Amino acid sequence: MKRLLLLLLCLVLLQNAGAWGQKGHDVVAYIAECHLTPRAARNIDKVLGGHSPVYYANWLDNASHTPEYAFTKTWHYLNIDQGQSLDTAPANPAGNVLQAIESIVVRLKDGGLPPEEEALNLKMLIHLVGDLHCPLHTGHLSDLGGNRVPVLFFSKATNLHSVWDTDLPEAAHRWSYTEWQQQVDRLPACDAAAIQSGTPRDWLLETHDICKEIYTATPEGSKISYDYIARYTPLIEQQFLRGGLRLARLLNEIYSGK
Repeated sequence: MKRLLLLLLCLVLLQNAGAWGQKGHDVVAYIAECHLTPRAARNIDKVLGGHSPVYYANWLDNASHTPEYAFTKTWHYLNIDQGQSLDTAPANPAGNVLQAIESIVVRLKDGGLPPEEEALNLKMLIHLVGDLHCPLHTGHLSDLGGNRVPVLFFSKATNLHSVWDTDLPEAAHRWSYTEWQQQVDRLPACDAAAIQSGTPRDWLLETHDICKEIYTATPEGSKISYDYIARYTPLIEQQFLRGGLRLARLLNEIYSGK
């Protein structure tokens, strides 16, 4: 019985292993950095002690597994089971990615936080906006966001969540995070502004619609190969770009006027 409980605990923790992997979060943060206003960039540089947003892009994934920040483990995702909607899915009492982003944005916009607390909230926001755009982080509670959906990635036995976190983005392009930005961040200003419109709730619903299509296209036991990579590489590019542009919008709203 104890072994079973330990296994279930490990499966729950696996869901929070990290959206997009390290490279994806770096890409989102760097795209955002490239779209900051000069004033926002200066203020963020001051809050982060001279570090780039990229420097802290993956910080929360590691911090969530420490006792001090264990309360943030559920903040990386929002589960919506098949047949449910954002409004009907049971709320996680420990919080979720949408609640976390909305509350952090309010705190940062209100201002007046002690420097350490402001830096902490900013580091969290940089990471969580990336999580919001990773499709399987809006996956089913019943399979822990795809962690319980076994698939083959070429000859490697893995699960659907891991494929979308790391395997698929790395297979799409073997680029550095700066090369990702250079290649995908090329929209005219009007198109970029259209992507930046809406609210975090709108963005989560958009991501969940993508997630539903992925579940349909990738049933349990799927053998993922070159055709799947070709099909979904444009979607990976799109979600990285959406995450980066929208993070930039939030950061500019918070820090351009200070």
